[in-house]
Amino acid sequence: MERQDLEEVLLTRSFLLKSGECIRCNSSSIVEPQGQGSSGSITFMLVFSTLVAVCGSYVFGHAVGYSSPAQSGIMEDLGLTTEEYSVFSSILSIGAMLGAVLSGRIADLIGRRAGMGIAQIFCLSGWLAIAFSEVAWSLDLGRFLLGCGMGLLSFSVPIYIAEITPKNVRGGFTALNPLLMGFGQSLAFLIGSLVNWRTLALIGIIPGLIQLPCLFFIPESPRWLVKVGREKEFEAALCRFRGANADIFEEATEIQEYTLFLQQIREDGIFNLFQRKYMLLLTVGVGLMAFQRFGGLYAFLFYASSIFESAGFSSTIGSIAAAVVQMVGTALGALLVDKCGRRPMLLVSAVGSCTGCILTGLAFLFQDLHFGKDLSAILVFFGVLFYLGFLQLGLGGIPWIIMSEIFPINIKGAAGSLVILVSWIGSWVISYTYSALFEWSSVGTFFIYGCICAAGIVFIAILVPETKGRTLEEIQESLICTCDQK
Repeated sequence: MERQDLEEVLLTRSFLLKSGECIRCNSSSIVEPQGQGSSGSITFMLVFSTLVAVCGSYVFGHAVGYSSPAQSGIMEDLGLTTEEYSVFSSILSIGAMLGAVLSGRIADLIGRRAGMGIAQIFCLSGWLAIAFSEVAWSLDLGRFLLGCGMGLLSFSVPIYIAEITPKNVRGGFTALNPLLMGFGQSLAFLIGSLVNWRTLALIGIIPGLIQLPCLFFIPESPRWLVKVGREKEFEAALCRFRGANADIFEEATEIQEYTLFLQQIREDGIFNLFQRKYMLLLTVGVGLMAFQRFGGLYAFLFYASSIFESAGFSSTIGSIAAAVVQMVGTALGALLVDKCGRRPMLLVSAVGSCTGCILTGLAFLFQDLHFGKDLSAILVFFGVLFYLGFLQLGLGGIPWIIMSEIFPINIKGAAGSLVILVSWIGSWVISYTYSALFEWSSVGTFFIYGCICAAGIVFIAILVPETKGRTLEEIQESLICTCDQK
């Protein structure tokens, strides 16, 4: 459809909207509206499409949780040294950084579905290379390919879910992304204690084998379709997500008008992000992800067993308890995010994570002072559980939700890639520096993480907006207007 024709259609629809008339999916005629909120219902296609998308989230979590239970088996079977295994573990983040840089551009060029499909091809190739490796270089290659796929999934999955869901349930549906990440990570640890590392790698293939064929049966993101000018497919996709009898008129008009306005700006390059009107959006998106990662997330995730052992607590009991607490925290976060709101959940989560860091630091302080060995062990146990439980309640997943909500579609690819790149840089820095920091000062390490979490509380209280119950277009327009007024 030509731009002039699109503008005429939008003007006509805007007039009809103001006059109180609407269009229903199963009719080409204009009818009288019969109630509000019909386009916000939960349909089979909406649920099915979300479940297909979060298969990628499970792969993400399985990959993160794979290295810990597989370590002893890989080192023994392939004769790897500790340094060689460290390369295997850390190269995942290197691949993810590359995937993150390309993720936004790929999803913008070929669509969200195709982006998820390409990501799964990388993941499947990576898991197969790991499962059948006989030498270190093929093991590292598989881990690198897996990281590339994870970097692509980090953008495509949350963006797709946010763009297809109605505003009244968007938070809960988008929270399924971190929920399945946590589930994949916890299950990888539990299954890894029962099977060998090759079998565990093959199990990681299963979600990808489910997702790839199912991608052909779910609609593309309506917002991406209207962005590339595929108007008829846009309306058909929106109807499939909202139901045959849903009134999509108001939602469709808002999406089209806002997208047309943004297309006239054409500011989709990486350097166009750093303008005054986008600074609040970038600060919120990048800042939340930075506080999540640099606040010690991957130190607690990757080194939980050694933290327990260092304080004299059973690593087996502690790790199982940590996995359970993470699952409970993530599930509660998914259930409460649309009821309590993003901002209150983030504040509670940041306070709890800060408390967990302080408790863990105090445990090692008492250990250094030779004050109560049992007290140190108990404090570490509760400190780690406090940190992981409260972090997964909010800071673990909500930054991904807000990232998928706040960026307008003309900069979404570039901005999303930047946020994900920051997240993976943070993951690599924390996982790479933790051992050296802990050797320097076990107490200081966790107090540093605690200070970063405390700074995150101030950041959230001052800058992070509430996005609950608002359409993506309303959120983005209000944030851009706020920046223009300052």
